[in-house]
Amino acid sequence: MGAAQSADEKSLHEFVVKDSKGDEVYLRAYEGKVLLVVNVASNCGFTKQNYTQLTELHNRYKDKGFEILAFPCNQFLGQEPTTSQEVQKFACDRYKVEFPIFQKVCVNGQETAPLYKYLKARKTGFFGSRIKWNFTKFLIDKEGRVISRYGTTTPPLAIEILLGVGHCVCKWLI
Repeated sequence: MGAAQSADEKSLHEFVVKDSKGDEVYLRAYEGKVLLVVNVASNCGFTKQNYTQLTELHNRYKDKGFEILAFPCNQFLGQEPTTSQEVQKFACDRYKVEFPIFQKVCVNGQETAPLYKYLKARKTGFFGSRIKWNFTKFLIDKEGRVISRYGTTTPPLAIEILLGVGHCVCKWLI
């Protein structure tokens, strides 16, 4: 993730991240899409529910301008100990994930990825900016602005219900 990038960026689209193979991905490629950015882990008690529902959400709205961006993170009790490519294989094989899984990142502490500094600066959680656990979700509008933040215990399909996807998110997707 670009060293010159910081939480001062004005849009998520200004960031460059790395995919699971280590290749650079310019997030401007997602301009015009509603995004859900999630820190994921393979060995968490919330893994099955989140991957299952994230896959369902993605399949339901991928053709309507919606995308999920998953970032593996091993900062919570070592629940993502494998490589980024192994995480991608796990998610694709077990949960039929088709959304992109990026390179592992840190979401807290001195090594926090610039993208996560940006996300946390835009929407704090119940206990401040710190990410509390795996599967924290950030909803991003088409212009790359952070709209909402959801904690681990908010299932992905509840986000659809909370937002009234038929009204709110679909309005962004149109």
